[in-house]
Amino acid sequence: MDNLKEDVAEFRENKHNVDPLFLNRWSPRAMSGESIDDKELMALFEAARWAPSSYNNQSWRFVYAKRDEENWDNFLDLLVDGNKVWAKNGSALVVILSKKTFDYNGKFSRTHSFDTGAAWQNFALEGSRRGLVVHGMQGFDYEKAHTLVDADEELEVEAMVVVGKPGKVESLPKDLREGEKPSGRKNLDKIVFNGSF
Repeated sequence: MDNLKEDVAEFRENKHNVDPLFLNRWSPRAMSGESIDDKELMALFEAARWAPSSYNNQSWRFVYAKRDEENWDNFLDLLVDGNKVWAKNGSALVVILSKKTFDYNGKFSRTHSFDTGAAWQNFALEGSRRGLVVHGMQGFDYEKAHTLVDADEELEVEAMVVVGKPGKVESLPKDLREGEKPSGRKNLDKIVFNGSF
């Protein structure tokens, strides 16, 4: 399919002619350890800013630390060892949170996580479009993250993300090298149903 990256075309098939942007996005782990400038990083947050949300509440919040800056080690220490071993080569670590209540009336927003997930997807797609590694993680200490970023009780920690410049597969521990390729997806008949299951 036109515009599929070479490393993606080997593993993924565009069955319904969607924009290659969706297939080209995957979650590598190999990063170079280079820094990222503010202009490039802020473009990912800008993409996230335009996600849809219930009542236009824009529930997402992002708190980040860039490598070689004061908070980098504190953010890195939130990760489980299995993530830390490769995420240490990233350019930025991001804690993603969502505001659980509506701004307009203070009541609980049932879709706060759903809406924040849409913002994360925009962030990931823009990063992929720019040739960056963008890898979401659940392997970290959620409570420590909440405390570290000084979040109030209205905010729920959803995930962490590492952003970086692509690196060589050889930089990864041996057990991770084999999996450093785009993964497939379930067929539509496994996830889409007409009328009922």
